[in-house]
Amino acid sequence: MKKIILASQSPRRKQLLEWAEIDFTVQVLPTEENFPANMPVEEVPVFIARNKCIAVQQQADEEDIVIAADTIVVLDDMVIGKPANEADAIRILASLSGREHRVITGVVIRRGADEIAFADVTRVQFHALTADQIRWYVQKYKPYDKAGAYAIQEWIGVVGIQSVSGDFYNVMGLPVSRVVQALQHFK
Repeated sequence: MKKIILASQSPRRKQLLEWAEIDFTVQVLPTEENFPANMPVEEVPVFIARNKCIAVQQQADEEDIVIAADTIVVLDDMVIGKPANEADAIRILASLSGREHRVITGVVIRRGADEIAFADVTRVQFHALTADQIRWYVQKYKPYDKAGAYAIQEWIGVVGIQSVSGDFYNVMGLPVSRVVQALQHFK
């Protein structure tokens, strides 16, 4: 009997699939999140998601459906990953302050050799943030596991984001409505 496996340890992705009332299990294997230096930024999260998906798929039954995702933040065509520490998180948020950036989530869904892969792009505009606001957010929420050093569903999203153009849930880490549509392909 086929099952759906989420190849992600992200509590936000898990929550979004639960909200969509999808029955799934979580299985994660360590994979590198490196990508070729000359790869266009729009392809990076799909490349990383595919590696995560294939790693888990190799240990799953052939009929199982594996979903993997990776989210990046892009500012001025530069990929901004997860911060290394508090100082790095403060630096990242200061660079995003008062500016627009793109959040790109790559999704790969596989069953056997059958694959659907896509990237979803959302534009996010921050208000200008003060150094005190940034420091307070980082010290209170410790966003070290988040691309771009922030979570839109936390305080900084409520008070610091001026506008969002695209899928809000994509910024949380999974364009869940597109995932649900893609899963229809595997029925």
